[in-house]
Amino acid sequence: MTRLSDQIAKKIESLPQDVSFGYGQLGLSKQDYSSAAKILERQRKKGKIKKLSKGLFYKPKMTPFGEKTPAEDQILKSYLYSNGKRIAYVTGTYLFNQMGLTTQVPMIIQIASRDRRIFINRGTIKGTAVKSYVDVSEENYRLLGLLDALKDLKQIPDLDLNRAIIILKNQIGSLTEKQLTSLIENAFKYPPRVQALLGALLTELEKKGKTNELREALNPLTVFKLGLDSKQLTTAREWNIQ
Repeated sequence: MTRLSDQIAKKIESLPQDVSFGYGQLGLSKQDYSSAAKILERQRKKGKIKKLSKGLFYKPKMTPFGEKTPAEDQILKSYLYSNGKRIAYVTGTYLFNQMGLTTQVPMIIQIASRDRRIFINRGTIKGTAVKSYVDVSEENYRLLGLLDALKDLKQIPDLDLNRAIIILKNQIGSLTEKQLTSLIENAFKYPPRVQALLGALLTELEKKGKTNELREALNPLTVFKLGLDSKQLTTAREWNIQ
């Protein structure tokens, strides 16, 4: 226990202030979690750390004006993780603003999770629950956010379609082969318009080898009215997108 206590204390000392952390950031094996919980509780009582939620903590930062509260993104993390494991992600207009797709900043943030309904009412941060299409993980949540943007393209406020297509192409084009495969696999859980738009973007990115399954899954008679023309996305008509 002494060795583990010293290990945790040393690791906490090296962490930046005002940034949340969980068991994963402490370099612990899962069999140490139970003992670590007791050690962290002692650290909390000493004022070395503070608790954001179960399994998530932060080092308080003191300023001349008193203790600084964690930044919004750090507070949000306390709702996106459970016992150090990601279970949710931010989506909707808040995410699309971060992606550069809109200048609008919503008053209420959407929190997507597969099997939890997560609501936030903490100071100025308000959040409401939406259901994700697949189970959320650290590996896929960014991909799910990208698919959400494709799904909600017509509903994104203050959207410049030309700019949006460039942003989406750049983000998809920067994915690794493994991420791209995962993106396509998850797209089948979404409405068909997402598969069509993803297929069109991949075709324009000259990744046709990745589009066969997407094309086969679509009804060739279905037309997707997304307000796009061939000047904005040259492959739109090829995928029955208008």
